[in-house]
Amino acid sequence: MRFRVLGPVSLSPRTPSAAKPRALLATLLVQAGEVVPVHSLIDELWGTEPPRTATTTLQVYVSQLRKVLAEAGGSAHSGELLTRAPGYLLAVPERDFDLPCFERLRAEGRAAHQEGDFDRASALLHEALALWTGPALSGIPHGVRLESAAIRLDELRMEVLEQRIVADLRLGRHQELAGELLALANEHPLRETLHGHLMVALYRTGRGSDALRVYGRLRHSLVEELGVEPSPGLSRLHERVLRREPSLDWQPPRTTRRANGDSPEGAGGAAGSPGRPGAARRAAGPADGPRPLPGPPPALPAAPPCFVGRDEELAYAERALRGGVGRPAVRVLAVSGPAGVGKTALALRLAHRTADLFPDGGLLIGLRGPQGRPLSAAQAGAALLRRLTDDVPGVPLTDPEELTDRLRRALHGRRMLLILDDAASEQQIRPLLQAVTEGSVILTGRRRAAALDGAEHLRLDAVRPEEAVELLLAAGGERMAQDPVAVAEIARLCGCFPLALRVAAAALTARPHTTPAALAGRLRDERTRLGVLREGDLDLRSSLLTGYQEAGPALRRAFRLLSLAPAPDFTGWTVAALLGTGAAEAEETAEELVRAQLLEARTDGRSVRYGFHSLLRVLATELREAEPDAARTRREVVERLGRAYGSLARYADQRLAPGRDWRARPDAGHPGPDAAAIVGASPLGWFREEATGLVETVRQTHAAGLWPLVWDLAGSAAGYFHARAAWEEWEETHRLALDAARRARNTEAEAAVQYALGDLAWQRRQADRALRHHTAAQHAFELVRDRTGVARCRIGAADVLLGQGLLEHAARRYGRALALSSAEGDLRGEVAALKGLALVNLRRGRVDVARRQLEQCGRAAERLGDRRWTEYVRRTTARLAPDPAHRLSPVGHAVEVGPGMWLIGTAKAA
Repeated sequence: MRFRVLGPVSLSPRTPSAAKPRALLATLLVQAGEVVPVHSLIDELWGTEPPRTATTTLQVYVSQLRKVLAEAGGSAHSGELLTRAPGYLLAVPERDFDLPCFERLRAEGRAAHQEGDFDRASALLHEALALWTGPALSGIPHGVRLESAAIRLDELRMEVLEQRIVADLRLGRHQELAGELLALANEHPLRETLHGHLMVALYRTGRGSDALRVYGRLRHSLVEELGVEPSPGLSRLHERVLRREPSLDWQPPRTTRRANGDSPEGAGGAAGSPGRPGAARRAAGPADGPRPLPGPPPALPAAPPCFVGRDEELAYAERALRGGVGRPAVRVLAVSGPAGVGKTALALRLAHRTADLFPDGGLLIGLRGPQGRPLSAAQAGAALLRRLTDDVPGVPLTDPEELTDRLRRALHGRRMLLILDDAASEQQIRPLLQAVTEGSVILTGRRRAAALDGAEHLRLDAVRPEEAVELLLAAGGERMAQDPVAVAEIARLCGCFPLALRVAAAALTARPHTTPAALAGRLRDERTRLGVLREGDLDLRSSLLTGYQEAGPALRRAFRLLSLAPAPDFTGWTVAALLGTGAAEAEETAEELVRAQLLEARTDGRSVRYGFHSLLRVLATELREAEPDAARTRREVVERLGRAYGSLARYADQRLAPGRDWRARPDAGHPGPDAAAIVGASPLGWFREEATGLVETVRQTHAAGLWPLVWDLAGSAAGYFHARAAWEEWEETHRLALDAARRARNTEAEAAVQYALGDLAWQRRQADRALRHHTAAQHAFELVRDRTGVARCRIGAADVLLGQGLLEHAARRYGRALALSSAEGDLRGEVAALKGLALVNLRRGRVDVARRQLEQCGRAAERLGDRRWTEYVRRTTARLAPDPAHRLSPVGHAVEVGPGMWLIGTAKAA
């Protein structure tokens, strides 16, 4: 091994002699293959008081490390230190680095142990432990990261050591283990698991009295030093040793793989005849019953610390398990939700709250292998059987009925609670569930196990904001409580996901020199947020990636592309546009993403909209941007989305304000049936729901340089902005559209945008600015010979002049615009011009003339099919009724100059 961290940190052929470069090497090695930010390296090397020259000194250390690496070739095959924003990345070949070799052997050993191949498991775990040459990361100064890593690695070593001891106990190596376990028990005087293994080894070598003394010494230490009694499992083992139960005697494991053609049963045993398979097992219990496992019986892990909130969910789940009057207790409670939402934590909390229901205890069985891959039904069943009995087949079971039968016999007479954790499918767990007849099962998994008959379902989402704050305060200690504003922001940036909140609290705890406000600042940048939410073996990104990696290629592509959705939630047509598929296929894809907990479905009872949890959206964006052709893909998707939004917005605009956009394409008024179904009977309602996405799509198309789409989208939404007085959105979209038109040197588009900006300025009572925009727009329309555009600009300028009380100037412009609009067949222009002339004459006191012009205006509005203008004309005409009984009350000095638009306090003509 050229690179070593499982002991003194070293690099072959030469290790840097100075402490700081060695600490830098170690920090990069424990995160090999990942970018380590410069600020993290500085924190690790100098702590809370780095020198002013820290960055420069760090660069010197990096240069020194590169020289050492170069002595061995300096290529990617021998180790290479690369500069990668915002820090450095150490690329190390796995075969030359002890840590990944250890993790690989550990995973293979665990897998062999789960399969019952104890010979291979023992060999692999022995090989993994042989890589260690001392305490992890020793011989260097430790900062926060290295200290955490050292603790984690030493704990992993103990885990591997204990699993190797279990394998050796299964293989009958008690004599060899006794001495090793005596030394380990002396080294770890309070570690109950090691003492339990030592008691079993001593008992099986004829030293039962020594086994009892081991228990007595451990109990004395626990009571004196911690004030606690040994665990129930160890106490039961003590009782079994006192009673000299035959079940403690060793028997050859039936799961040992055959070697040289010999059967496992022929390997000999402590009791029974070698030629009689299972004779010793039958001697220990009923002829057909399961044989209890030796050693401490398995039990549920402890309830998770810092568990807060979920009161309603826990109460619901507890009622389901306990049952009540007229409602029997459920046999299967299925808890589903996205990765990191706290399903396992809730299951354990619930199990401890209902422990009185299950006198025979409980078990938690993980349904995934070392690399996160789902176990098969046979593997899961074998894992459960090994926790219950020695009656485990030597080869994997492929017959579900046989598997269920073995499990049913093993569970017979036991009222237990089983937690089947992280299930992948109903097929994986069905044989296990069918075997449970006297206890209950809590099933956790990302997907909702909808095909399970009789199961009670509980879905978990992110915790409530107040619960998220409470969790941060509980896990983060006093420093969290010092800045409640920052804590609330951290909770929001973590999406109120329990795992993200726990990692954030751990990150603060690991850095005593930082503050909650500083942590919140690091979390604000979406590009690095998932990197910040990693501490020790808590890694939010890895947790979120699990569901993504299990999805097929098409679903993974959809997950990435939907991150370009322009609003927090979106409908099926948006999915179709982003993915470039038909509506039916898009809906099926979205629903599959929902089932995989990669997308959320939100409904108000009438329609369904989809959306990401904020952290999943960050992950999807990160994955999309990491693709080789990310820029090209982003442009193509945004273009599809822009065209879809444009088509629908034009359709809605035509129905909201008929004739408003005289420049709309000829087919815009005759869209396909999809547009009619999507927009429905309420174009204003459609705009209201889609306005956020529409504005964001304008931004996206502008960023992508899709200039025609920018002004097309902005122009299609102008009628809605006008109707709703959405001035900020109107301003932003049309400023982008004006920039796009100028970049494309499109005079006609620039004219239309200038006209709309003039209308906006008039609504804001910015008369001078409105006149400038209308004048510029009229000049541009004249250049492109758009006579309707010229008429509209004259009407806009006349509206401004009317508001200023310049009636003569306004009347001339209205009159010219009316003539031009009539000549061009522009009904909306006629309506607006006639309305303006009527208001001018009303101000002049010519009520009869104003009434006739309003009547003409009303007939034109009816021909146009615009109900809003028709109603406006009716209301205005009613105010001019000759009979006071039918005349509407005036509103002070206010004049309604358009549908829902009032001009208040205008000056009168001189």
